[in-house]
Amino acid sequence: MKLNRVGIAAGVLLTVTALAACSSSGSKKDSGSTKGGGSANCASGDLSANGSSAQANAMTTWATDFNKQCSGANVTYTSTNSGQGVSDFLAAKIGFGGSDAALDPTKGEPAAATKACGSTALDLPMVTGPIAIGYNVAGVKDLTLTPDVLAKIFLGKITTWNDPAIAGINSGAKLPSTKISVFFRNDPSGTSKNFENYLKATAPSVFTYTPDKPWPGHTGSGVTGSPAVASGVKSTDGGIGYMEWSYAGNAGLGVAKIDNGGGAVALTAETAGTAVQAAQVVGTGDDLSLKLDYATKTKGAYPIILVTYEIVCSKYKTASTGKLVKAFLTYTSSQAAQDKLPSQGYAPLPAPILSKVQASVAKLS
Repeated sequence: MKLNRVGIAAGVLLTVTALAACSSSGSKKDSGSTKGGGSANCASGDLSANGSSAQANAMTTWATDFNKQCSGANVTYTSTNSGQGVSDFLAAKIGFGGSDAALDPTKGEPAAATKACGSTALDLPMVTGPIAIGYNVAGVKDLTLTPDVLAKIFLGKITTWNDPAIAGINSGAKLPSTKISVFFRNDPSGTSKNFENYLKATAPSVFTYTPDKPWPGHTGSGVTGSPAVASGVKSTDGGIGYMEWSYAGNAGLGVAKIDNGGGAVALTAETAGTAVQAAQVVGTGDDLSLKLDYATKTKGAYPIILVTYEIVCSKYKTASTGKLVKAFLTYTSSQAAQDKLPSQGYAPLPAPILSKVQASVAKLS
């Protein structure tokens, strides 16, 4: 499936003029409702953000739409990686950070973020991003993998595509003896951390490592950014890698079905959305950190997912920055904006979670 991907290169700058619907006299006003049902409070000034490359396509689409409706402020989002988004937010270099994982208490990140803000820092989920297992194996158009087999492939314990463990769950498939070439992220990637969380939850006897943003890197080729993972797999017969869904689609890669024990499930916006419905809010107050159920066996649930968070201050030291952040996230959390996600390779937030996000955004200042 070919998915539109704008600005997929890591580090690409997504610059959008946004906000501030003005009357003919030039005075600022609340835009009330935007085209398609979204709404935003207008403000003026500059706002920069960076981080997760996983949400870059969503940010591009949202910012483009926002730009059509509002003017007067310049919002820029630089697609780097989750680690960069967090570190720059902690250093008070940006208005908000994008991350594929919530701030980590074991590393002192929430406390550091709150110190940088001068107010409580919040994790606000915004985008459901399915993680595709993209592969390139000549003659193989349909592939199913289980957690144990997937873990053994990525840890170098299964090294050829005709291995009995793969053949056993792909009855009738003509699997070649081609060497398996693994590609993984070697930068501080939230995508890696979520993939490791999945393996740890579903194949603990095989994947015995503590999930963290750096990939253990026991086998294969480490590259920077999902575009490089997709490119590596595409250029290598026998290649396999984990990446955000739309990168796999743009590269024309095969995407493996995943069988968590409830049957093989193909990756779609609907099956990813089914999985995120099982997520539990574990944050307190207006913080909406989620615990994902990677081990779900729910029929029709694609289990390898991530949720990207916008890391924000509940009350900004500079009021104009708070107004800009609130205005932009009011739009991104609107139903109209969320409804655009499936065409971009994502799934909307489930209604119960989305309503909580909207309530938290409304309190930002």
